[in-house]
Amino acid sequence: MAALDQATRLFWLKGFEATSMADLTKAMGIGSPSLYAAFGSKESLYAEAVRYYGETYEGHFWNKFYSAATAREAVESLLTESATALTGCLNDTPRGCMMALSSVGSEGHPELGELLRSTRAIGLERLIERFELAVDEGELPTGTNIHSLARFVQTIQSGMSILARDGATQAELESVAQVTMMGWDAKVKSAFGEEQST
Repeated sequence: MAALDQATRLFWLKGFEATSMADLTKAMGIGSPSLYAAFGSKESLYAEAVRYYGETYEGHFWNKFYSAATAREAVESLLTESATALTGCLNDTPRGCMMALSSVGSEGHPELGELLRSTRAIGLERLIERFELAVDEGELPTGTNIHSLARFVQTIQSGMSILARDGATQAELESVAQVTMMGWDAKVKSAFGEEQST
């Protein structure tokens, strides 16, 4: 498990293409024959690293999202926790999100690209489900474009990942979260006003 953790961190930091087999064997503390025996190929190791990343790190982003009482609190917690996790403030990890920053699909590895797209789609599905519940509970107006709202939040979080990789601080990303929630409040208030006027 320690070897897989090191491989994951290396892929996270450098990306698939820029990470060489020599980099991997050095980071994992094993020889090439052992790596191939355990994982089969660099591509298979990367796929395993994607799985490991999700199991190990996604809770840093999503745990409070699931326990939040409202959709607004869920989104605010997701973005605030992202500001902390993406800047490496929780533990000694590379900046940004491995899933959001990966461009492996455009590097000539379509199967890995599809794996990443389907992994990223899980976040969108979680947001859509939460917003559908918010409509059912009356927190969001009936006519809310759930998909667009979920894409908006996903886009903000992905942008935060890029900014974190470029050196943005936790405080700067928390400000992004705060401004996003101000926009959320204004939009919801406006949408309810439109609903009442019809």
